[in-house]
Amino acid sequence: MAIKFNLITSDGGARRGSVETAHGTFQTPAFMAVGTAATVKALTMEQVAATGTEVILGNTYHLMLRPGGDLVEQMGGLHKFTGWRGPILTDSGGFQVMSLSSLAKITEEGAHFTSHIDGGARHFLTPEKSVQIQHQLDSNITMVLDECLKLPAAREVVQRNIDMVTRWARRSKDAFIDRPGYGIFGIVQGADYKDLRVKSAAALIDIGFDGYAVGGLAVGEPQDVMFGVLSHTCPLLPVNRPRYLMGVGTPLDIIGAVERGIDMFDCVMPTRAGRTAQAFTRHGTLNMRNARHKDDPSPLDSECGCPACGGGLSRAYIHHLVKCDEILGATLLTQHNLWFYQDLMRQIRNSIEAGEFQKFKKELIAKYETKE
Repeated sequence: MAIKFNLITSDGGARRGSVETAHGTFQTPAFMAVGTAATVKALTMEQVAATGTEVILGNTYHLMLRPGGDLVEQMGGLHKFTGWRGPILTDSGGFQVMSLSSLAKITEEGAHFTSHIDGGARHFLTPEKSVQIQHQLDSNITMVLDECLKLPAAREVVQRNIDMVTRWARRSKDAFIDRPGYGIFGIVQGADYKDLRVKSAAALIDIGFDGYAVGGLAVGEPQDVMFGVLSHTCPLLPVNRPRYLMGVGTPLDIIGAVERGIDMFDCVMPTRAGRTAQAFTRHGTLNMRNARHKDDPSPLDSECGCPACGGGLSRAYIHHLVKCDEILGATLLTQHNLWFYQDLMRQIRNSIEAGEFQKFKKELIAKYETKE
């Protein structure tokens, strides 16, 4: 058996389920904390687990450069290397190739690129090598190598992209070593062309994957475009396989994507915001550099149980840490933000089980649309 997706119930398009892996089960809809370089920045893995996070994400591109797949394998894989005991999904490196496009050249064989670290070392990432490295990392969920296009993109460019990444997907699947509790996901592309999304999804389903991601979004397109693509694409995908929206997003992005049938998310937003003095709360986003917090005795969020809020730390103290550039400020805010995101996912799951997803969505939008 590979990974196993259990669909527990649904409420409209929103789905409540779980995914079983060799390193444990995680509940869906799920938000994966991003641990790009084998660390969720500013936190220990024990602190990450305390937020309610059940699955984390690593990145093939970054880990192949430092410290290298061979070393991680020698250390017993990412779980032993990092101390994370739960499931791990690894991105294949395709998005990084796009974001560092000035250093990369794409051919049918794979991606040729110059290291962004030293600007000199040359590397060649093929679908087979990406899967091999993810195997060395001991990733529970492997992603196929693909090419992520920037939007908007001309139709002929998107068409060529789909044809090539479909071939890459088959090569990735052929290179994947099937074993109990491990799986590989295909990535549906097609930009905002509905017929090309249909073509991409059909080709990937024909190859056969353990789950399906919707790629090529969260790259600067308006939210309504993203939701339109999801409304069209999710019904194309198998009901009995998990669906993953890559690189998303804000709380309102997540609630809208869950409504359309997405089960899994990842985004650097909560951790990056924590390092830049931003706090997510149930009533909007706080900028903790703002002078209004200087003498405020209240917690970041009165309904949050994180070490900062539940531990009685005030906005005034967090503001002080931020203004003094104390590392503890980044740690407390990062953990708080992940705590908030995991509380959000838990509330979403509960609302689906109770058949009250639409009610919860309306309440969230009403609260969260106000920002400081």
